[in-house]
Amino acid sequence: METDVVLYDAETAQTLGYAPDGILRHLHTGEYTFETGGVLPDVVLGFETWGTLNEDASNAVYIAHALTGDSHVARGLSTEPGWWDGFVGPGKTVDTDRYFVVSANMVGGCSGSTGPASLDPDGKPWGSRFPFTTIKDSVRLEARLADALGIKVWHTVLGGSMGGARVLEWAVEFPERVKNCVVVAATAESSAEQIAFAQAQSAAIRLDPDFAGGDYYANDNVPSAGLGLARRIAHITYRAEPELEVRFGRSAQDGEAPVGSKDLNRGRYQVESYLDHQAGKLVGRFDANSYLVLTDALMSHDVGRGHGSVEAALSRLGSVNFFVSAVDSDRLYWPEQSERLAKSLPNPVEVRYITSPIGHDGFLTDIEQLGDALRNQIFS
Repeated sequence: METDVVLYDAETAQTLGYAPDGILRHLHTGEYTFETGGVLPDVVLGFETWGTLNEDASNAVYIAHALTGDSHVARGLSTEPGWWDGFVGPGKTVDTDRYFVVSANMVGGCSGSTGPASLDPDGKPWGSRFPFTTIKDSVRLEARLADALGIKVWHTVLGGSMGGARVLEWAVEFPERVKNCVVVAATAESSAEQIAFAQAQSAAIRLDPDFAGGDYYANDNVPSAGLGLARRIAHITYRAEPELEVRFGRSAQDGEAPVGSKDLNRGRYQVESYLDHQAGKLVGRFDANSYLVLTDALMSHDVGRGHGSVEAALSRLGSVNFFVSAVDSDRLYWPEQSERLAKSLPNPVEVRYITSPIGHDGFLTDIEQLGDALRNQIFS
């Protein structure tokens, strides 16, 4: 396992910084001690870049993904579409002809970075031994990636949902390294309700008989039922009630009868089939332990930790230019919470709204509504 990483090295920076757009690469960051005391001998960050870093490294933009997202923000030269393809790329709002865009899979994830499924020095998955991870851990490791790329100050850090929590933590942890901070559908600390929703999801995984305390990798079965249930719970919070009503109402799934069965093995409503579909998609691409690690990290999100209070933490950010946005139909990260954040900044800002009927996921599907405002205020 490689551990002899040299940061701030010009040759390393050039090697890492100039590669095909949208192609996953890996950086060994060396030993890391987590905020709560856990230690890993080497943390690998999977990351992707788009565009070219200019000579003085002043055009670098960092984009942070949400809970079950990854570093593949835009297609680039890959064969896979990115999750913000309409927003990031040549000539788009985040114009990769002008800016050097970086995105890394969060530590603890399962899309290129070290996580519970990664092997320890003895060749065994970390599993239940993986350290408790926080949002602060995420950005401290991402700072090592920035160092390796030769980026001392980000032109902009940008993200939505858990990605928004990460970019806000970037500003609090390293205010001298962030020029602009774009926080979309996120808060300065997780609320009691957000923690409650997350706890139910985590319990669904941990109560799955196949979870095996987190050490299921050598077993025949993985906790797919628990992970699927966690996704169902989460997805309800990601969408809005009016959208579900318009799309599905009380309609039965084709060929199935939700009412009229003689026993408990009834058919499904269309909305149930929809949730089953969302669960199946996530189970096919995500690790249950990673879901737990990242969910726990988001539950622990509190920029005030280590600074005395949220207000004290935000008071450090007078030199950072903020852009705060909310989705008007969001019922997971309420618009009122974005308004509170915007008013609590040293230089209060107006909240820019994404108008969408679908709820929280509007930060993914309708982000381009912010294009003009972002081009005027951030990417001019």
